[in-house]
Amino acid sequence: MFSRCHLLAATLKRSFCLAAFLLAFTALLPGSASAKEGAYEAELPAGLAQARDMCALLPCAQVFPGAQSFSERMGTPPYVEAYGAADAAGKKPLLGYVMLSTDITDTPAYSGKPVVTLIGMDRAGRFVGTQVLKHSEPILLLGIPESALLNFNKQYLGKSVADKIEVGQSRPDEGVLGLDAISGATVTVIAQNQVMMASGQAVARQVGILPPTLREAARYQATEPQGQALSWAQLKALGALQRLSVRSEQLGLAHSDQPFIELWFGDLNHPDVARSLLGERGRQQLQASLKPGEHAIFVVRSAGVESFKGSGFVRGGLYDRVQLKQGADAFTFRDLDYLNLYGLQAEGAPAFDESAIFIVRNKSFSPAYPWKLAFLGNKVERATGTRSFVNFDAQVWLDDRLLVGGRPALPEAAAPWVQVWKSRALEIALFVALLLAVTVVYALRERLTRLSTHKNKWPVNGFKYTAWALSIAFVGFGAMAQPSITQVLTWFHALLFQWTWSLFLSDPFIFCFWIFIIATVFLFGRGLFCGWMCPFGSLSEALYKIGSKLGLKRWQGHLPQRWHDRLKWLKYVVFFGLLSVSMFSMGLAEKLAEVEPFKTTFLVGISHRAWPYGLFVCLILGVSLFIERPYCKYICPLGAALAMPSTFRWFGLKRKQDCNSCKACAVGCGSLAIDAAGRIDHRECLHCLDCMILYTDAKGCPPLAKERKRRERDGLLITPIGRDGYFIPIDSVPAISAKVAAGPDPRMPSEAVSPAHKAGRSGLAWLARELWDHLWPWNAGAFASQRALQIAGFSLALAASLAWVLAGSGRLSQSAIIAWWFGWSVYEVLIRLAGKRYVKDGPWWKANYRRASVMDMLSYVGFKNLLIGAVLFLALKSMGGLSA
Repeated sequence: MFSRCHLLAATLKRSFCLAAFLLAFTALLPGSASAKEGAYEAELPAGLAQARDMCALLPCAQVFPGAQSFSERMGTPPYVEAYGAADAAGKKPLLGYVMLSTDITDTPAYSGKPVVTLIGMDRAGRFVGTQVLKHSEPILLLGIPESALLNFNKQYLGKSVADKIEVGQSRPDEGVLGLDAISGATVTVIAQNQVMMASGQAVARQVGILPPTLREAARYQATEPQGQALSWAQLKALGALQRLSVRSEQLGLAHSDQPFIELWFGDLNHPDVARSLLGERGRQQLQASLKPGEHAIFVVRSAGVESFKGSGFVRGGLYDRVQLKQGADAFTFRDLDYLNLYGLQAEGAPAFDESAIFIVRNKSFSPAYPWKLAFLGNKVERATGTRSFVNFDAQVWLDDRLLVGGRPALPEAAAPWVQVWKSRALEIALFVALLLAVTVVYALRERLTRLSTHKNKWPVNGFKYTAWALSIAFVGFGAMAQPSITQVLTWFHALLFQWTWSLFLSDPFIFCFWIFIIATVFLFGRGLFCGWMCPFGSLSEALYKIGSKLGLKRWQGHLPQRWHDRLKWLKYVVFFGLLSVSMFSMGLAEKLAEVEPFKTTFLVGISHRAWPYGLFVCLILGVSLFIERPYCKYICPLGAALAMPSTFRWFGLKRKQDCNSCKACAVGCGSLAIDAAGRIDHRECLHCLDCMILYTDAKGCPPLAKERKRRERDGLLITPIGRDGYFIPIDSVPAISAKVAAGPDPRMPSEAVSPAHKAGRSGLAWLARELWDHLWPWNAGAFASQRALQIAGFSLALAASLAWVLAGSGRLSQSAIIAWWFGWSVYEVLIRLAGKRYVKDGPWWKANYRRASVMDMLSYVGFKNLLIGAVLFLALKSMGGLSA
């Protein structure tokens, strides 16, 4: 037991040592220092969101060449005017306008955060300058230089906001001006195009360059029965009112059982809605105060400590905490737009302690269309103490039943990921067809291997080499769809913290590839992806094969088994090191993921990166000429991440009893995945299928060759090879010797075991035992010999359970509960190794139990607790628990 604890402790120690090494190594990487000087996660000036003199904080002159001075912020959404040199009379000519993109739109890029851009536009609506102030795109830090985004933005110079501009080729017949995309950052530039056009057009409409947005006036449909007051619940069901709640944790504040602010707001334009909320007399008084074309909404605070009226109202008559948005238009309210609201008469209306009726005086607003109330909050970053302003909003849209003819048609711009899928539909279809074809071919592998022999492997290799070629050329260099460990870390964090489908759909090739990877890993293990479809793995193996043909075969070989058995664990240390670092800093983990040579090889190119990156790739590929797939075997953290669930693949490669004494397959195994007992480690197997070819080769497989010669000598019929890997028997002569039969079963990765508490169970009783087995790691018999460990583990389990309760009530942060859950998982491995040292082999609904190695147990507990933790996280977040 102490040796197992020592081994596990040593593994964890190596993980943290590796993380420290990678951290030091990253500091030496080219670009690490310069990245801080660029726009990646740059810190914006304090108070920028509310500063009237925006250009005192931002380099407006750089985006509007020739401008001598700038106004304060004006308009809604805000912009500043750019002026030229004053004439003799002291008058400054108006040259154009400067706008900050996040004042107008918060369209997210690939990272899920907006690219903050300063934009200059002349009086004719032509872009005259742009500057990226801040972005959160890791690909522009490590994979692609920031200058690529700057060069992309330069394409807008001289183009008008009235133009129809899209990323891609120009289509003159449709009036479309095309922009050259950034290879490998398609989603980023599509989002940036939306930001540029939305910002420019919003200001252009305000200043008269473009005509204002025209929305059809609302035509109200009376509710039935006429004159009957509607309850609060009915009004909400009809879309006439909505709730907006902001928690303290969302603003970086300490947890509170009460919301930071809870607002109810809604429509006061529909006669029946206004009558239900204000009463008939109140409705008439409100209508009497409105001029033609004016509209009214109400806002009440039902809970919270923050005022929605804000401090700006006292200073200058501006309500700076709330704003109404409709499409690209935004409307703010001043003291003259305010009316007192003394009460709400609708049955079931909440109590409130702050209220207002706001008047919208802009003719472009129409209550028939959806509109949002936005609350501007001041967020504090706990780690740095910096403050930033964030918007929280909720939408109101009157139901069809309240509008004559129903809701108006509302065309919306397609999301960036939708545009990507449409623009590359043919390539995506070909890629999906390739994945399906490879899956089908591999599923029928037994038919191919029966057509092959150890001297003629082309029925298998023809498909495998074709998959390699397409993987390298089409998938790697063409579609740039090389999967990466950063995607595993991103998915892990998204599963725990915030799942965003658009983030994963934004790269269709990677999205489809991961569906293929997840499905095939659980069906067959990591080997189908790693051995057949990984672009870098295919390139590495292809170089090994080419080296053999070029006369390097005499120097080619494998590491000694003892060194291989030690170094194969390195990739797991790298993976756990990256995972550990990501829990503290995802940005740092993305930098450390440069241990993968994928971006340098396929996405950017060796010639476009600093020499250490190119040297690293060349070193790996150079070693690949002499050692088969050295990176895949010993370093690849992605391979390690996929190897863990491969422990529980449903279908494995076939073995026969004679494999426990015959070494033919093991000698020819390029991945060194077959041990002395003939067992295949599916975490290491790369599915070359050479062992499967020997499995039915009557001349290549020693046991089959021996049986074939016996039958030929005795004049017996040579029958076909059965599913068990032997000739179909025709006499009573045993197919295997007694010594071989008494040896270990190579069809199981380890010795078979039979848990006594599950013996003879079936149906619901078996399911109950199965669930209990997964959730209760203790074994009664282990208390006798490992009582201290068991009691300590039980105490830790109670503490971890309490931690989940505290997290659910918001008294424990997300990081703390993750640390608790990780600590419990480590201890659960030790507890199970001491008392329930078995895992299931193959599908979960079967009962093929086997003895677990340390790696088996790490894989099982890690994967199981990840799923349980994710479910608990999602459940608690849906109920409003968990603090940041």
